[in-house]
Amino acid sequence: MHSENKAEMQNPTSARRKQNGAHSGSQNDGVQPVLSVKSLSKNFGGLRALNDVDMHIMPGEIVALIGPNGAGKTTFFNCVTGIYLPTEGEVWAGRQGEPHKQLNNISPHHITSFGLARTFQNIRLFSSMTVLENVMVGRHCRTKSNVLGAIFRNPASRNEEQETVDRAYALLEEVGLQDLWQESASNLPYGAQRRLEIARALATDPFLLFLDEPAAGMNPQETVELKKLVLRLRDKLGISILLIEHDMGMVMSLSDRIYVMEYGSRIAYGKPEDIRNNPQVIRAYLGESDDA
Repeated sequence: MHSENKAEMQNPTSARRKQNGAHSGSQNDGVQPVLSVKSLSKNFGGLRALNDVDMHIMPGEIVALIGPNGAGKTTFFNCVTGIYLPTEGEVWAGRQGEPHKQLNNISPHHITSFGLARTFQNIRLFSSMTVLENVMVGRHCRTKSNVLGAIFRNPASRNEEQETVDRAYALLEEVGLQDLWQESASNLPYGAQRRLEIARALATDPFLLFLDEPAAGMNPQETVELKKLVLRLRDKLGISILLIEHDMGMVMSLSDRIYVMEYGSRIAYGKPEDIRNNPQVIRAYLGESDDA
């Protein structure tokens, strides 16, 4: 990193976005979902990994996707974010008040540029890069400088680079890692690496964030801090969130609505209290009582 960028770390700047939607699962009142998935299916040879799955997420919602291991949750993420090509079905998305777009057959990097970002079940950081540099990588889809600008470092390229540094540092502040900005990503404890991956996803300026088991491997205190972070992202930045998570305490206390999958199909959806008392969900995921 250039020396002039390091000097700016004492007084970083950041643009803050306001919340842009109510936390409601209703599709009434003319408000479009930020994500609408219709009859999504995915085959791997003769295996039906996803079967006719529907889902919608409204602006400002936190929605959870739960189910046993192998239920198809990560396959659903991969189909929506362009890593897998769906066999059948449609995926539509868009920012509130803007034209929506069908995402089928669109490459992952174009989907990211459109405003959908994700983290992964297995952490995928650039281990030899610093914490700050990892977040800066996430800004690539929002920068305009070309090869010539990078070589000759014209004023526009230098300004854009500084803006990238400032934005990356502001996001580190958001996730509580600003004091570790010069540290190598590989040296961070597990919980901090999870938060760094979220910061990198946020660097793409998403309107919809997919979190794949963000609390996996975290201790109870780290999980509490993660829950606070997710709520801040929704309430402060106006980002809608879809998360896969096995920590049922976190899911029940954090989610506006919950979708439940088993064997590639959606078996239930609704508010947390409805899911908690759903007999089919109890049998499939939460465990059936001995005296049932």
